Amino acid sequence: MNETYFDGATAQPPHPAARDAYAAALSEGWAGPGRLYTLGRRSRMLLDAARQSAAASLGVSPDEVTFTSSGTQAVQAGVLGVIAARSEPGPLVYSAVEHSAVLHAADWHSRNGGTSVSVGVDRLGRIDEDPLAGIEGASVLAVQSANHEVGTRQPIAAIASHLDGVPLVCDAAASLPWEPVPAGWSVLAASARKWGGLAGSGLLVVRKGTRWRNPYPGEDSSIREAIGEIDVPAAVAAAASLRAVVAERAELSKRMFASTERIREHIAETIPEVELPGDPVDRLPNIVTFSCLGVDGEVLLTELNKRGFAVSSGSACASTRLRPSHVLQAMGVLSHGNVRISLHRETTEEEVDRFLAVLPGIVEGIRRLAR
Repeated sequence: MNETYFDGATAQPPHPAARDAYAAALSEGWAGPGRLYTLGRRSRMLLDAARQSAAASLGVSPDEVTFTSSGTQAVQAGVLGVIAARSEPGPLVYSAVEHSAVLHAADWHSRNGGTSVSVGVDRLGRIDEDPLAGIEGASVLAVQSANHEVGTRQPIAAIASHLDGVPLVCDAAASLPWEPVPAGWSVLAASARKWGGLAGSGLLVVRKGTRWRNPYPGEDSSIREAIGEIDVPAAVAAAASLRAVVAERAELSKRMFASTERIREHIAETIPEVELPGDPVDRLPNIVTFSCLGVDGEVLLTELNKRGFAVSSGSACASTRLRPSHVLQAMGVLSHGNVRISLHRETTEEEVDRFLAVLPGIVEGIRRLAR
């Protein structure tokens, strides 16, 4: 039985451009790019070219781009580095539906004498356009461009208009494969495996004029000191696949939105007592999350896996622990028995058809056994 992969929001299958670029760079870019001998210089040339390519895809300057080892490292270095650059750090403010990487950074900051403030969201998972209202002296605001579990877009441009100089760190990991990031951010973080790059590569973009300092132990305050050694072939693959994805994402997003709209409609029509959280329209094109009353998420995931479907359940960024989703809890919606379907570039209509054909019967069978 062939497995149908519906967890593209965690990691998309490697893009052909990433495979080709990685294979080509592996023989030339394995040496340390900071070394002065020939092999090191070759790695440095590849890394510089990858940085220039990624910058062109993002519409920023190459010297604003730094490759990281992951999206988690990128967003945490972004948030904590902005705070470290402040002479008198104020609160780290973040939305209650941020990725767990931001929540962990906030917890680390609080345990080291800082202050962290979580800002609530509405029932669709959207933060208010003026999230700093009533909060004095914030050092940084962390808001994702779109939610990784329910797909709801955040009003980044509108939020930026209210910040009055407070840096906005935008986690764009979920949205970057599908659409440009709205203007107004100061720091951008993303993960290459979300757009078909390889695991072990992320992006951190710090705009000119944004103060940033290494928040970790090190000899100097530079971003490169904070990030450490870079996997050059993985960075080359990330840049090549990002360039390819940016070129094709408008058409692909349109196709994915039609597929997820069909999934949403079918689930609502065929499964009783089901909730589909998130904005039904202003959302990412590839994500559908649903929660079935009286159905255990782990059981549903297991039954779907038996039928050949790989999906996420529980908190999408902590699915191995299968604990209730902090995102859904913050939204005030059903947080147990939830499943996230996230399509990707290689998803076919036939795969969607097969999924929709078996899902209602699986849910009904689980409920029948639970009575």
